[in-house]
Amino acid sequence: MTTQCRALWLIGVGRAELRDETLAEAGEAVTIANRFGAISRGTEALVAAGRVPKDEADRMRAPFQEGEFPFPVKYGYAAVGDVLDGPADLAGRTVFCLHPHQDRFRVPAEAVIPLPADVPAERAVLGANMETALNAVWDAQISPGDRVAVIGGGLVGTLVAYIAARIPATDTVLVDINSDRAALAERLGIGFATPETAPSGCDVVVNASASEDGLASAIAAAGFEGRIVELSWYGDRSVIVPLGGAFHSQRLSIVGSQVGSIAPDRRARWDNRRRLETALRLCADPRLDALISGETAFCDLPAVYAKILADPATLCHRIRYA
Repeated sequence: MTTQCRALWLIGVGRAELRDETLAEAGEAVTIANRFGAISRGTEALVAAGRVPKDEADRMRAPFQEGEFPFPVKYGYAAVGDVLDGPADLAGRTVFCLHPHQDRFRVPAEAVIPLPADVPAERAVLGANMETALNAVWDAQISPGDRVAVIGGGLVGTLVAYIAARIPATDTVLVDINSDRAALAERLGIGFATPETAPSGCDVVVNASASEDGLASAIAAAGFEGRIVELSWYGDRSVIVPLGGAFHSQRLSIVGSQVGSIAPDRRARWDNRRRLETALRLCADPRLDALISGETAFCDLPAVYAKILADPATLCHRIRYA
C-alpha cells in the first residue's frame, strides 16, 4: 500500500497549491482513500483571506489541520472515502471524516463514521455543514408551531431552514437577497422571502447571512421576547449591532451559535460523535442534492479554489478525488 498522498495547502491570500506528503505511521488507525470532499465557502473564504483572528486561532483549528494561521495551512473539514486498512469492522466501508482536503489520509479509527446505508457518498459531503445547522437549531430551541425566519440562503442557512421546516407545524421562511433561491427553498419544502417581504413577529430568527444588514433584518423579524441566533462568523471584522429602535422594548435576545460546542441543553448527554452521526442520517433526503452547486476534480482545485470561494452562488462545492 502506498504511503504517498497529496494535500491542498493555503499558502497566501487566495493562493493554494497541492503538496506531496507521506502518511504518518500510526497505531490503532485507519487509512482512507478519499472519494469526495466539500468546500465550506463561508469559513474557508475567511481562512483563505487570512482573516482568522489571532485570539481565535486555537479554537478555529480544524480536526487534523496542519500549519498555523494565517499561512501556510492545510484546512477543510469534509471527507468521504473508503477504508483501505484498519480494524475489521471498518474494512472496506465508506466513511465520513472531518479532515482537510487530501486524497489519502490516516487517522484514529474513532475519527471516522460509517455512512448510513441510505446516504450516498456523493451527498454525505454535506455532513459537516448539516452538523453546524443541527447545532444551530438546538441553540435556537425551535418548537412545533413556531414562526421561524432564517436570514441568509447560503448552505448553512438553507440547512437550518430545512431542519426547522421539518419540525411539526412550524412556519419556516428562508430570507435571501437572491430571489433565485426561491426555487431551491420550494424544492426543500421551505417558505421564501426577500428582505423587503420578510416576516415579522417571529418566535425564532436565525441569522446566517454574515452581514450587518442580515443581522438588522433578523432583529426586525423577531416578535416580542423573540430569540435571535447569530450563526454567522465574521472573522476579524467588527460588526455594528443595531440595538436602537424597538430592540429593548421588544425584550429581544441574541444568542451566539458555533459548532465547536454542543448546545447547552444537550451537552450533558450528547458528544460530538453522536451529533455528527445524527447529521449524517439527516442527509438521507435526495432533495438535498440540489445543494451541490458544482464539482471540481481534486487535481484541478488549486487553480479554481479562490474563484469558488468568491462566487456568491456557491453552496456546497464538491471535490471529486477519483
